[in-house]
Amino acid sequence: MMQSLKNLFGLGPKVDFNELMSRGAQIIDVRTPSEFNSGHIRGSVNIPLSLIPQNLSNIQKNKPIITCCASGMRSASAKNILKAKGFSEVHNGGGWSSLQQKIQK
Repeated sequence: MMQSLKNLFGLGPKVDFNELMSRGAQIIDVRTPSEFNSGHIRGSVNIPLSLIPQNLSNIQKNKPIITCCASGMRSASAKNILKAKGFSEVHNGGGWSSLQQKIQK
């Protein structure tokens, strides 16, 4: 039970976000457009959580996906939606500002 909760919230095994970026990972920021416009990771794409299902065709299936939001809750939901829709390599990056610090450009 505890492990499934950890996996749900992206607290499972440590993810090497730099390695994912070196493989061309897409960063999908699932916050609202106004939140996104107030600050975001350069190169990230804004697809609000509620619009993920309608935008599946805009997401590349052949590259790793990193979801992010303000705190990690919405990005965990987005990860689960994408996994359920057949995207194989999806990682919850948590809050966008902490993710930005983990990624070395």
